[in-house]
Amino acid sequence: MKKTVALLIALTMLCALLTGCGGGGKTRTLNVYNWGEYISDGSEDSFNTVKEFEKWYQETYGEKVKVNYTTFASNEDMYAKLSSGAVSYDVVIPSDYMIARMRENNMLLPLNFDNIPNYANIDESFRGLYYDPDNQYTVPYTYGVVGVIYNANAVDEADAQGWDLLWNEKYKGEILQFNNSRDAFGTAQYKLGLDVNDTDHASWDAALAELKKQAPLVKSYVMDEIYNMMESGEAAIGVYYAGDYFTMLDAQADGVDLRFYYPETTNYFVDAMCIPSCCQEKELAERFINYMLSPEPAIANAEYIYYACPNSVVYTDEGYIEEMGEEAMEILYPEIGDFSALYNRYAFRSLDEATLDYVNSLWESLKIN
Repeated sequence: MKKTVALLIALTMLCALLTGCGGGGKTRTLNVYNWGEYISDGSEDSFNTVKEFEKWYQETYGEKVKVNYTTFASNEDMYAKLSSGAVSYDVVIPSDYMIARMRENNMLLPLNFDNIPNYANIDESFRGLYYDPDNQYTVPYTYGVVGVIYNANAVDEADAQGWDLLWNEKYKGEILQFNNSRDAFGTAQYKLGLDVNDTDHASWDAALAELKKQAPLVKSYVMDEIYNMMESGEAAIGVYYAGDYFTMLDAQADGVDLRFYYPETTNYFVDAMCIPSCCQEKELAERFINYMLSPEPAIANAEYIYYACPNSVVYTDEGYIEEMGEEAMEILYPEIGDFSALYNRYAFRSLDEATLDYVNSLWESLKIN
């Protein structure tokens, strides 16, 4: 009897130490840091990517996973939080120029692509780009072009062209500008025909002077706040990423007629999934990235966030093409020739620390005044 009891106790302890009895066991945690409104989240009966990953992982690997999913409003906010060392994330999805900066500062871990076989679905045009020339650290998630959004019920069609619309005094108090230094300065630099990656202080001074001219016309400097302000008609003109235009279009109020166009020169960007050096669950993170590239979540995410996707299982899917519609496909996947050529010409690149410090000081002076 004593031997039987002792054996039962030993077995119970062994179960607790290993995977647990009756389907219990330790739950692993995956910390994901992404842009706001940038994943299919189950709202309005959409595919819930995070919950479905947790379910899929347990069915596939026999382990429970909890995804802690949090969001950031800008690349600069994300970088500041990670570089502080106060937090730990396993997957982050920054933009190209910030990825380059993180790579240069040893803030990224190289990926084990044995755990990411779905990487084969990524179009060749999105490999070997400047921010990850040897394809060691990143898997592209979305790409796109920055454009101008306006309310046709409040803006004359004749005025809706180029970057000049954001400086048009007719619309004083109706204009929204980016609330981050790189994108805001970019609008002025493209308008003036300047190089957005110039290290010459005079170039940035010229852009600052242009932003100061614009400042009295600006209703607000915004990031995610642009959604409600454009959808409701509170503002008439904004500059933002192409995919977000369709999110706003879906939610626009009665009496609002949102339209979109690309200025002749503008920012071409790629946002990519990568693993920061503070990661605590690298293999799990790689499996999450691989899952994000599989057909169901990849298509669901692309449909939900409206951004162009470099994943071939998405843009060749007939159901996706039909669901998005002709206007969306024309805007998101425009006939822009060789994407990599335009990207290499106009995309933001990582700036050296001295230039970054100078730009940030100019930005602070603009915002203070």
